[in-house]
Amino acid sequence: MSSVKDKNIAKIQSTYVHQQEIAEIASARKRKLLFRRLFMFLVFATVMSYLMITSFVSQSYTLDKKVAQKRQLEQELSDLKKQQEILKEDIVKLNDDDYLAKLARKEYFFSENGEIIFNIPEEKEGKNTQ
Repeated sequence: MSSVKDKNIAKIQSTYVHQQEIAEIASARKRKLLFRRLFMFLVFATVMSYLMITSFVSQSYTLDKKVAQKRQLEQELSDLKKQQEILKEDIVKLNDDDYLAKLARKEYFFSENGEIIFNIPEEKEGKNTQ
């Protein structure tokens, strides 16, 4: 019944009513623009958040790889320093004539005067000796 009454009601034609209608239309337009701005801001904030999070994760992954690589290289450096010390010791030993003579007798089967070398085969591991 109320819809029938609404159709039969005539609008008042005055400047106040006309100004109120214009104000309502302007208010609705402002509200619509506000929602559009808020939506665009939300989209922009979401995109920026995604880019920052992606960048952070990528940099974190790269940093972890670099830290692991650094640990590996530090280990290699430590091993190379140990090897360098061993080689320095070998250099000192190779400058010693007694050590050279001992090494030549052992590795190349050189003998001193009047010395006889017997080559004894080494026993294989895992073989039971009785």
